[in-house]
Amino acid sequence: MDAKIIRRQKIRYRIRKKIAGTSQKPRLSVFRSNADIYAQLIDDVDGKTLAAASSKDKDIAAQQGNKVEKSKLVGAALARKATALGLADVVFDRSGYLYHGRVKAVADGAREGGLKF
Repeated sequence: MDAKIIRRQKIRYRIRKKIAGTSQKPRLSVFRSNADIYAQLIDDVDGKTLAAASSKDKDIAAQQGNKVEKSKLVGAALARKATALGLADVVFDRSGYLYHGRVKAVADGAREGGLKF
């Protein structure tokens, strides 16, 4: 395995020791691939995904713009789904990525959509 991936896994495990999502305050987990970005709200107690959004969704993929702008749309879309489920508070999980660029854009989009973390 690549040293970069191993480093990110270690950071990820260190973060996950400290945070966990519940049904009232789920964990907003972000996964970033080279082309796309995925975000989901996870209830760690039941081990279930409550809501998910990605840059592959039809309405977001149809938008013009760079990856950072699409990431912001993903955060906003997830916030809309969360408010439809009656959720307002979440725990942000950056999954070992640095909090900047596309990961920060997802968080900003979610905050603008009404989520608190």
